[in-house]
Amino acid sequence: MDVHALRTFVEVARHRNFTRASEALHLTQPAVSKIVRALEDELGTALLLRERRRVRLTDAGREVLDRAQAVLDAMTGIEQSVGELAALRRGRLRIAMPPSVAVAYFPPILAAFHGAHPGVMLELREEGSHAVEDLVARRELDVGAVVLPTDETTFATMPFVKDELLAVLHPSHPLARRRSVALRELRETPFVLYRPEFALHGHILDACRRAGFVPQVASESSHWDFIVALVAANIGVALLPRTISRQLDPEQVRSVALAEPIPWDVALIWRRDRQLPPATRAWLDLCRVRLGEGVAAGSARGARRRARTG
Repeated sequence: MDVHALRTFVEVARHRNFTRASEALHLTQPAVSKIVRALEDELGTALLLRERRRVRLTDAGREVLDRAQAVLDAMTGIEQSVGELAALRRGRLRIAMPPSVAVAYFPPILAAFHGAHPGVMLELREEGSHAVEDLVARRELDVGAVVLPTDETTFATMPFVKDELLAVLHPSHPLARRRSVALRELRETPFVLYRPEFALHGHILDACRRAGFVPQVASESSHWDFIVALVAANIGVALLPRTISRQLDPEQVRSVALAEPIPWDVALIWRRDRQLPPATRAWLDLCRVRLGEGVAAGSARGARRRARTG
């Protein structure tokens, strides 16, 4: 059994398809099939169930996949630690986060990281929290930002935002000039939501159900600025983090506190069982310094608000 065979099997398992795996590996499909078949013969058991258009892992295949990925991670860690990457002169850092988090917190941190480590290629993606969790779990990302809660048995976490949602209303809405509003008072107003792949979608629907109603959904989007534009067009109400709401033009929309706060807590996540490459460690170290101040400020704002409304 060699590393090349394990890497080939992992690619087939990840893509669930021999053709796509062969493209990723720059090998012919027959060569990939031969390598995987030889690995199965060596282990004495089938690792894949071959179907017409895709493959599925057997129980043995799932076990080998976990262990093979651990071996490949260890090999990568060794290579990175003894090469130029250990000095952060080159390398790659793969990050994803929801758009609202990316805009509010990370441009200056990304600029600082690039300035300190210009040879490290930054691969940035904007994804909803559920997609970020899935990509980090599958090792397609090094680190991501998600809305809590998350699976802390799988992920190590660095919380950096403690915030809450506000109701964002058109200025003509009857509740727009209130200091606070109960969620149930919005039951007759259509909602503009994030799409289902964003954690806020489910959090808001759950909060509405606890308040005794199922909201009418007027529209969904992946982008907070478009959601705000829809509210400004008087399409409906949105529930957005205070971090975003405080940036909005009060002539276009009004932000009103919820009487029963809905938390918006955000953390960086990475796999607990993975040896972190130097670039990822450097990123997390920088975030601990830069985002620690943001956590304290956010907590102080929340305390001041609770003192005023409590």
